[in-house]
Amino acid sequence: MSEYIDTEAVEEGMELVCGPFDVGKRIDAFLAEQTDLSRSAVVRLLESGYVAVNGEAVSKKHKLKAGEICSVILPEATPDRAEPENIPLDIVYEDGDIIVVNKPKGMVVHPAPGNPTGTLVNALLYHCKGSLSGIGGVIRPGIVHRIDKDTEGLLVVAKNDSAHLSLAEQIKVHRVRRIYYAIALGNFREDAGTVDAPIGRHPVDRKRMAVIRDPAYKSREAVTHWQVIERYGRFTLVRCELETGRTHQIRVHLSSIGHPLLGDTVYGGGGTVFEAKHRRLIDGQCLVATELVLTHPATGKEMRFSVPMPSAFEELTVLLKREAEG
Repeated sequence: MSEYIDTEAVEEGMELVCGPFDVGKRIDAFLAEQTDLSRSAVVRLLESGYVAVNGEAVSKKHKLKAGEICSVILPEATPDRAEPENIPLDIVYEDGDIIVVNKPKGMVVHPAPGNPTGTLVNALLYHCKGSLSGIGGVIRPGIVHRIDKDTEGLLVVAKNDSAHLSLAEQIKVHRVRRIYYAIALGNFREDAGTVDAPIGRHPVDRKRMAVIRDPAYKSREAVTHWQVIERYGRFTLVRCELETGRTHQIRVHLSSIGHPLLGDTVYGGGGTVFEAKHRRLIDGQCLVATELVLTHPATGKEMRFSVPMPSAFEELTVLLKREAEG
């Protein structure tokens, strides 16, 4: 959520029953009346899946019926600010305006519930001596885009507000090219394609994202272009380019067309025989961000960055090819 919830404004796990005088009220208005939360805070909880009516997630426009039970579960408290930590960084490029890093697999980009320390932001604050854009706030200084914890690859970070605004605008108008390689389950019918499907918080499982076309639930435009690079029988190596940058976008989009990523237990790509056989190489989804193209915010020149495939990813493709041929 973009703002923090005051955890003292409502009891965790509280349940409220809709009485006769509350019938017909919108759920957001009802909860704002019954707790010390502001209406905007209630809306953020609803949109993030922390509120349920009779066990089901609902939109803020839901009108209550007599006897309905409203359950509120608060998110874990988020740290007030990120602190510098001496954590090694794989720096691909750095100047006075931007820093491009190759984030390792297993590292979270910024502090969040469950991961208050050891993040990329903690490492950047130490390396840059606090010289990062402040637009992202004290938890996300310099961060203009993110990649998942278990995805390795390239990220550009803004070292001042001017650079941040420029990069954010480039991303908004699709001028930053973010290219990934993924190993997906199944054999694609076509050699290339585009998934154009809105993504939002899963209406039931708040920890997951999903393709959401129901106007009753919040979603945002999401577009992923994909191209088959190599086929391995039951698996396929694909190149994906993001037009937008939603949470878990490639994972959700490929899963929605029947091709979840190998090792992705959240979106249906886990539990394969190949995964069980090669567990030492697979830890989470097989997805890497290998290429990044942007316009330098100060010079206006196009800059291209790339990193080689991680050794484990390369080894996986060799094993898949050998298995497919044999």
